[in-house]
Amino acid sequence: MSTTESNLQRALHKATPIWGGWITGPTLIGPEEFARAGYDYVGFDAQHGYLDDADIAGILRRLEHLPIATAVRLPNADAAPIGRVLDAGADAVFIAMIESADQAAAAVAATRYPPGGVRSFGPLRASLGVDRTALESRVSVFAMIETAAALTDLSEICAVDGLAGIYVGPADLAISMGLDAVGSTRNTDVLTAITRIHREATAAGLVTGIHASDGKTGHAMAQLGFQMITLAAESAALRRGAAEHLREATGG
Repeated sequence: MSTTESNLQRALHKATPIWGGWITGPTLIGPEEFARAGYDYVGFDAQHGYLDDADIAGILRRLEHLPIATAVRLPNADAAPIGRVLDAGADAVFIAMIESADQAAAAVAATRYPPGGVRSFGPLRASLGVDRTALESRVSVFAMIETAAALTDLSEICAVDGLAGIYVGPADLAISMGLDAVGSTRNTDVLTAITRIHREATAAGLVTGIHASDGKTGHAMAQLGFQMITLAAESAALRRGAAEHLREATGG
């Protein structure tokens, strides 16, 4: 096994699905508690969450010596923000709203140094070194498929060289299909689309990931064959735990 592999790449050697938590705000305890609970990775939301570059960099540094992988969701393939989170040590990037092979290729290019890409050289983490080949090879790029438009170009997206995987966003996918976001994975049409995405991505040799939002949905997605499944955000995990403590205390 290569010493340049990231924690995420090592985790994906498992024969069973890997499970993720989700961070939407600047918390130091949340990611550590996901690690303590046995989660394989934690994702940081730089699209919808309340996190800036400094927040993410600080938390990534704090997690450096914990056995948990890290990923950052970004709103598009803009090279500068992608480069900053990779310089800070993220194992992977999830690039939202990919709808074409060109957009997917731009996402990959943002993680590669010239001449193969457009990433600027600015290593921040001493532990990662300065070897460009090693810095590139540890990065996993996931194209988020979450619109009906993306389904029309799905085969071409999956064929983009350098992609590590496809990550499904069921809520936005459902909305783009004119359906409700809440409970989207229980809708037959959405489930059919999700199954197709998994099948085509797997056939292309890509890792398949999905935002499940809770354990029951995560179990269902594992049964479909997804390899990387995000279960809950820190707020949902806190709310569920807090409600259970209150229920126990009140006998409710």
